[in-house]
Amino acid sequence: MWKPTSALSMVLILSQCGGAFAAEPTVGFQEKPGQVKVQISGQPAFTYVYQDDATLRPYFSNVHTPGNIRVTRKHPIDPQSEGGDHGTMHPGIWLAFGDINGADFWRNRAQVVHAGFVEKPHVKNGRGMFSVKNEYRHDGKLICTEPCRYTIVPQEGGYLLASDSTFANDDGPFAFGDQEELGFGIRVNRKLRVKGGNGRILNADGLKDEKQVWGKATDWCDYSGTINDRHVGLTVMPHPDNFRRSWFHVRDYGLMLANPFGRKALTGGDKSSVAVQPGETLRLRFGVFIHDAPSAEQYPPAAAYRVYLKETQSPNAS
Repeated sequence: MWKPTSALSMVLILSQCGGAFAAEPTVGFQEKPGQVKVQISGQPAFTYVYQDDATLRPYFSNVHTPGNIRVTRKHPIDPQSEGGDHGTMHPGIWLAFGDINGADFWRNRAQVVHAGFVEKPHVKNGRGMFSVKNEYRHDGKLICTEPCRYTIVPQEGGYLLASDSTFANDDGPFAFGDQEELGFGIRVNRKLRVKGGNGRILNADGLKDEKQVWGKATDWCDYSGTINDRHVGLTVMPHPDNFRRSWFHVRDYGLMLANPFGRKALTGGDKSSVAVQPGETLRLRFGVFIHDAPSAEQYPPAAAYRVYLKETQSPNAS
């Protein structure tokens, strides 16, 4: 069973990675049509949804901390409790792109098709894992494929969800455009919002909230606040070996997105077009740490980032 932890033990736990895991906490899977429900130590963690008639791309919904506190907005949304904006575009945690060859997968004007599991959900060395193959399609045409591997790494003070995607099409080129809406995003529980809640946004450089953080490139960005007297939230971490650092598109109303594509949209610089030719691949990796601690002082996002680097065996790990 998950237990609260002290500040010192939290730092020690988050500084360890790659060694043997104890029998607890454990990851469990329950497969249902179009989705996979994930539990950690018997508690609901999130649901991976890969077939949805309204949101035409995979996503993670109703994300909970190990203490069973929901940190993303309720999905499907309840307009009375969560607000009615962007109901099919901001489902919880997702990877989406507003422009690939002009097709808009962010706003559900094109579809990411689940082509099957490459690896069925399973547990190995204390980590939950599964791999899928996605097909990006528009107007009956295949734009690119995306094999993606997800890894869930439990910790005493939370858990890491890591994604590892590779985009390719041997039959033709494709290109990612330049918008705010391309990359790895989250939408938080309304109680965690900066505007209308008690939350705050903090990046690796000490900048806070939308006014300071928006459009800045940084190693990690955390969106968190207090629910049920617990400091809870999500830390989004682009992998440092991605083709480019990610700028962060953040909003005080609850959105946070790591975006390595929108150079002009987010900085006013030259317009970006990231092309992938036949025979080439583009690899994108992101991590998000879902955390739960007695107070903000007892959760160090920088230590969670070190866990992510070590878990993904980056030479940039310190």
